[in-house]
Amino acid sequence: MSDTAPSRVAGRFARRATLRRSVGLLGSFRFEQTAPEVFYGGVARDTVDLIGDLHAGLTGRDLSGTTVVDVGGGPGYFAEVFDAVGARYVPIEPDPSEMHAAGLQVGGSIRGSGLALPVRTGSVDVCFSSNVAEHVAQPWVMADEMLRVTRPGGLMVLSYTLWWGPFGGHETGPWHAFGGEYAARRYARKHGREPKNRYGVSLFEVGCADGLRWARSTPGGELLAAFPRYHPRWAWWLVKVPVVREFLVSNLVLVLRRN
Repeated sequence: MSDTAPSRVAGRFARRATLRRSVGLLGSFRFEQTAPEVFYGGVARDTVDLIGDLHAGLTGRDLSGTTVVDVGGGPGYFAEVFDAVGARYVPIEPDPSEMHAAGLQVGGSIRGSGLALPVRTGSVDVCFSSNVAEHVAQPWVMADEMLRVTRPGGLMVLSYTLWWGPFGGHETGPWHAFGGEYAARRYARKHGREPKNRYGVSLFEVGCADGLRWARSTPGGELLAAFPRYHPRWAWWLVKVPVVREFLVSNLVLVLRRN
């Protein structure tokens, strides 16, 4: 089996990956900054489906009774959906302003860096991160930390936005195609303020090949599947095509089992 093909672990989620789902999720992106509760509400429901399906594919069990760590969990938008399926959800966020941005109260929230997770080695059933790696200067250090805290045989899922994809520049796109610094300066001139996601400070260039290279070489885990998060199932083959995948995959999901 190719590790970039939908495996048994990803097969259950693949059935959800329809064109209708893709259109709905992509349409919600316009609300990310103006109405984050709308955007993150939809992403939260999709995330619990993603993690639940992958966990079931790996273990044959649902998320009930599991400990799920969300690296870069922000204010805890995902807490309610994970609580609803019986998981113990633990968001970890380094920025106190992000933790309190939505006025949510999530018991068990931890302030800490993804580069040095304040969690015991091998102590959680699932460790995942959604749309965070592109905001970290050392994303593969964070990925190593995520594997470290996952128990042997447990699930690690890293989902991140690719720089050269249509959403790589976040609010500064599509001008990031001409350079991240150029795009940031253009945004500041147009809007009279710095972008929230500032290139070189809180937004970095992370590619598809970078993630696949790390996942295939890390001694801490086994790559089980890699696929585009927001694409319908019939477009998952794009991950296999060098260069093309950098522009068309948009968001890459890496699924690993902890050794």
